[in-house]
Amino acid sequence: MVKYLVVALVVLAVVWLLRSARRRDEGPAPPRSAGPQARPEAMVDCAHCGLHLPLAEAVKGEDGRHYCSAAHRLAGPR
Repeated sequence: MVKYLVVALVVLAVVWLLRSARRRDEGPAPPRSAGPQARPEAMVDCAHCGLHLPLAEAVKGEDGRHYCSAAHRLAGPR
């Protein structure tokens, strides 16, 4: 019984050594790129319902205010 325990411990030690050696050979992981959305984007709120949305997705009204949709732009500010 002790013989099997010793063999199992040796096998586990060899596997652990191989895995740690492989991690050292790979070096540090490259930094993850966040892609094009890495920069913060300006947020505005809809003049009709108050919903916060990115400036790029907002519909600008003739009055200079921002709206979340064309329907809210037509409805006007609250």
